[in-house]
Amino acid sequence: LRQFPGCGNIVTFSQFLFIAVEGFIFEANFGRKSPAIPIRYYLIMVGMFFTVSVVNNYALNLNISMPLHMIFRSGSLIANMALGIIILKKRYSMSKYISIALVSLGIFTCTFMSAKQVASDSSLNEEDGLQVFLWWLLGIAGLTFALLTSARMGIFQETLYKRFGKHSKEALFYNHALPLPGFLLLAPNIYHHAVLFSQSEPFRVPLIGLTLPVMWFYLFMNVITQYVCIRGVFSLTTECPSLTVTLVVTLRKFLSLLLSLLHFQHPFTGCHWLGTALVFLGTLLYAEPWAGRSRSKEE
Repeated sequence: LRQFPGCGNIVTFSQFLFIAVEGFIFEANFGRKSPAIPIRYYLIMVGMFFTVSVVNNYALNLNISMPLHMIFRSGSLIANMALGIIILKKRYSMSKYISIALVSLGIFTCTFMSAKQVASDSSLNEEDGLQVFLWWLLGIAGLTFALLTSARMGIFQETLYKRFGKHSKEALFYNHALPLPGFLLLAPNIYHHAVLFSQSEPFRVPLIGLTLPVMWFYLFMNVITQYVCIRGVFSLTTECPSLTVTLVVTLRKFLSLLLSLLHFQHPFTGCHWLGTALVFLGTLLYAEPWAGRSRSKEE
């Protein structure tokens, strides 16, 4: 993304295509196995899933840094709790509300500091600086929309699992196969970046000695690691309570954040670190790991 900031669509398309092909062979048995959950429900879920993926990709084109992107998406606890109260009429303990307040404050702190960095960019004149800041605000709005849509999708998925049983591999396949026609709308952008990838500097793959453009190697590695990640997350939802899944995924984002900061040397102030600490402290408080395997009253 640092070399080609607009390449999110080709990355997402490659991930979806690989997972769909793998699922078509090993889960759907080349189309001979009927789904346990009716297709019409998957179509609703896929509409939300595809929208979230595309909006999150475009946010990176709107002056949203990768650390802020990861921190902002860690606010899924806030969105899930809010929609759970509104839609499912859930009620939570006081510790849950405190944790949400910490996460909200952490995200606000990081977002506010990033806004100041964008607005005070000294390399831009006043008019260009205002334009950059407005695009950044649009990116924040897009991330907020994607966050709420993702939370709504999670609630919808939860109700489906309660009604039809948990079918993680099937859900993984249909969530990635059904949106593929939607990428036709993005075909020019995907093709453009495929050409740019092919023009990147050559890279000799270790061990096997194969030489190919370095961006295609990065894309291949991204697809494989994304498959391992998303397969693990879908499997985890059938084995652990939702709080455990949320905690594991959020801690994975925290590790990604640290690696990103160290490797790419993003500007990160003390306030950013404070905001990050509040986000993950709130996540830890929400998950209540000290409670062992006991279930909270809302579950």
